[in-house]
Amino acid sequence: MNRECFEVETEYEGERLDRYLALLFAESGAWSRSFFQKLIRDGHVLVNDAPQKANYRLKAEDMVSVEIPDAVETPILPENIPLDILYEDDDLLVVNKPKGMVVHPSAGHVSGTLVNAVMYHCKDSLSGINGEVRPGIVHRIDMDTTGSLIVCKNDESHLFIAEQIKEHSVCRRYRGIVCGVVGADTGTVDTFIGRHPIERKKMAVVNEKNGRHAVTHYRVLERFSRYTYMEFELETGRTHQIRVHMASIGHPLLGDALYSSGKSPYRLQGQTLHAMLIGFIHPRTREYMEVTAPLPEYFEKILRNLH
Repeated sequence: MNRECFEVETEYEGERLDRYLALLFAESGAWSRSFFQKLIRDGHVLVNDAPQKANYRLKAEDMVSVEIPDAVETPILPENIPLDILYEDDDLLVVNKPKGMVVHPSAGHVSGTLVNAVMYHCKDSLSGINGEVRPGIVHRIDMDTTGSLIVCKNDESHLFIAEQIKEHSVCRRYRGIVCGVVGADTGTVDTFIGRHPIERKKMAVVNEKNGRHAVTHYRVLERFSRYTYMEFELETGRTHQIRVHMASIGHPLLGDALYSSGKSPYRLQGQTLHAMLIGFIHPRTREYMEVTAPLPEYFEKILRNLH
């Protein structure tokens, strides 16, 4: 059983207990709001050493303690799905996730996920902090985004990497092709991102009260007549962050049906976005390391066609 304690900051005063916990851990992609609601019901969450309901409204300086239960055996089945492994040791592996692969099982995606694949590859060596559905998963990328993803083999590594993600110290660089010609060579999009008020499947740039701070740095790699090849570096890691930010400045990602209008000229399956580089402090050696995922063939082909 892992216990974590937090002192509620002024900015979270009045927030629901369950939403507060989900917001704290959102960047790691580790635990959902419903996960914390269950922990609250089961007595694993205390406020000032007393149990509270999920809708308890927090006060500044409240002390919140959370017990993350030990892992239980997962019913998710291992599947012999080929993995493109970029790096592996006894503590973790970094995989190059292909387009169209969901990271962990969910409604409508109970098999064929990255979790199914790594369970087969790692056998019994996966962290269990995320519980039954997400063994080994410390962060995630969208189904149609390709590239580097860390999978942890033990709880110690999981906690160490999750803390780096929470502190924004993991280096995450993406490559993408956006619609239109971006004028500035470099720039930063600094906003708040939250759930779209009407279209619940989408995220959106919102006001501070309804969102979380999100910062994306970008630079232009190459300009074409109608598109721009770009590099993005995440300072934060909000859901759909790059996709929302680029759409918000009038340059949605090529192929992104959710955040752009019009059909893609290349019959793409989702956005042209690739998690190219991930850099982090290794949990055992305590040395900084970087892993790079090569651009997928479909991405390279589009770049060749644009020249």
